[in-house]
Amino acid sequence: MKPLRYSVLLLLFFNSTFLFAQNEKMQWFGDAKLGIFIHWGIYSVDGTDESWAFYNKKVPYPVYMSQLNRWQAENYHPEDWAKLIKQSGAKYTVLTSKHHDGVALWDTKQIPEVANRKSQPLSVVKRAPAKRDLFTPFSEAVRKEGLKLGVYYSILDWSHPDYPGFTKDSSRYQIKSDPVRWERFCTYNRNQLSELMLQQNPDLWWFDGGWEHSAEEWQAPELGKMLRDHNKGVIINGRLPGQGDYDTPEQNFPVQRPKEKYWELCLTTNNNWGYQPKDDHWKSPQEIITIFADVISNGGNLLLDIGPMADGTIPVQQVEILQELGRWNAKHEEAIFSTVGGIGPGHFYGPSTLSKDSTALYLFIPGHASGDIHVRGLKNDVESIEVLGTNVLAKSHVVGKISWSDKPGLLFIDLPKDQVWQDPIMTVLKVKLKGKLNLYNGSGGL
Repeated sequence: MKPLRYSVLLLLFFNSTFLFAQNEKMQWFGDAKLGIFIHWGIYSVDGTDESWAFYNKKVPYPVYMSQLNRWQAENYHPEDWAKLIKQSGAKYTVLTSKHHDGVALWDTKQIPEVANRKSQPLSVVKRAPAKRDLFTPFSEAVRKEGLKLGVYYSILDWSHPDYPGFTKDSSRYQIKSDPVRWERFCTYNRNQLSELMLQQNPDLWWFDGGWEHSAEEWQAPELGKMLRDHNKGVIINGRLPGQGDYDTPEQNFPVQRPKEKYWELCLTTNNNWGYQPKDDHWKSPQEIITIFADVISNGGNLLLDIGPMADGTIPVQQVEILQELGRWNAKHEEAIFSTVGGIGPGHFYGPSTLSKDSTALYLFIPGHASGDIHVRGLKNDVESIEVLGTNVLAKSHVVGKISWSDKPGLLFIDLPKDQVWQDPIMTVLKVKLKGKLNLYNGSGGL
């Protein structure tokens, strides 16, 4: 065999092996569909912007940090949090271990150096009235409920004296002018990540803050290698530059599906990530479920955020949202979890998903729908159409099919006239196909 041909075959072998391992690692994430994000930190004490409040100079830095001296977390019951997350239907959860303000929720041993003088670690254990690790009890409760654990970690740290950035219009130094100082900060970051890695062994790392420096400056390849050497199956989001296993669009639903095979929309339940008592712009369960259906229709996950109060109480509005989401998920779980993205707007004007064997098509329709709906380009015959969560069957007929043409007609589904079949928020129809999905994508004609 010629050397060049051998090299090509070897490259193809290693590429296929890597893709197989990557898909196997990502399988639980692709099947999960729903995760719950939790932003909890000192910012919940006064109900101000998490870290950004001092960065954008809305409040002075000392005022912002004074919240640490008043954080007691007296009503924190992580077991109740984990049970509520499980009830929502979510399969994983991500808790902030440290936001951009640098305050650690675990008992970190890393101590920032200031002018050769050592201080206490910047953690709730050492500096807050709570005087305890707030992260580990949650991770234990999450694992007890059979959920996957994600750790949010900000790689930038505006409080650390060796980090270059501080506020939007000021900085401490330039990396190129003081590489020793930057290396000291990178060591601090790496040591904190090592602590979390060994103590929590998360299934997923949710990094943030990578925009301020390059992958090389962050030493991102070394960090990624450290985390993956410890846990071969760990998943890393796309915000540690160059190390991401999936993409993370934020807040606004992407008009075009992200290029990554795996992606996740992170979304707040009101307008803020952390607890802010003046923010009453709550998304309704209908809005969230509609967005969720669009996400899974496009092959993604939804990471829905809640922001507990300083004492550990989850706002009642967020509890109600998660409970209603859980009701809807339980009723329609067959169409949600362990499915793949659907058939797209050219075939059906609404969200849809497919069973992994492509023999069942799930159509998501508004709760108030009436009359009929139609599917275009479906070559398969239909075995049955079921309203999920009920015993109701729907009838269908084909319009425009010409006997001598191989082009399919339009499948019209006659929605039952009895309104009892409808879900108050969104109904799902299961279209059982004869054989695997076979779609026509042409432009018509003879």
